[in-house]
Amino acid sequence: MNTPKIEITVDATVDAAWQALRDTATIHRWHGWDTDEITQEIESIYFTDVTVDDQAHMLVANGGDRFEVHALPSGVSVTLTRAPLSGDPDWDAYYDDVTEGWTSFLQQLRFLLAHDPTATRRTLYFADRHVHSGTVADRLGLDDIAAASVGNAYAATIAGGEATGEVWFRSAHQLGLTVDAWGPGLLILAGTTPSQVDPTGNAMAILSTYDLDDVAFGRLSEQWSAWWAAHTH
Repeated sequence: MNTPKIEITVDATVDAAWQALRDTATIHRWHGWDTDEITQEIESIYFTDVTVDDQAHMLVANGGDRFEVHALPSGVSVTLTRAPLSGDPDWDAYYDDVTEGWTSFLQQLRFLLAHDPTATRRTLYFADRHVHSGTVADRLGLDDIAAASVGNAYAATIAGGEATGEVWFRSAHQLGLTVDAWGPGLLILAGTTPSQVDPTGNAMAILSTYDLDDVAFGRLSEQWSAWWAAHTH
């Protein structure tokens, strides 16, 4: 079985990319979002029952997903090859969701390597079923931006706040935008469309911010919480 591969390329060194996969503090600055369990999650995925080849810059994470870091003529590539389906129907039902999650996380890694923010990352996370990422982008009024080329600059009102930045990435089910006012930071809208496995579809938004003070971060949280409650049900 050919399993999905997710690849990012970025203007960074192999050493920097490898450190971002092997140093706990650095992983905290890009992986996932803030939860009470994030430290345990990172330890489990990247450091428990893993296979590491420091010379080849290869990591097989807990669960079988494989990371490989390779030098390019200009920059570096990081490729994640998904583990095969497990054969357990209950676990395999989430296989596509996990692939989408890794797509988001590798773009967060790419952002960290590209921008090298010095401030601590603080995140907001929103999720819902019965909607999907395209629906959320539409309700945010981002259809034109979602159709723009990666790297294009944009200016928009998003969830009631003025935002500028660039289109960071686009995939079948995801849209990533840098947001200058967040440090800069990164907004990812992600999810899956309704399918036979998941008839309702699902969506999530991950807001990664850097160097926002408590007042600004609290205002952003209130703004997005109110928008999400009003527009995704």
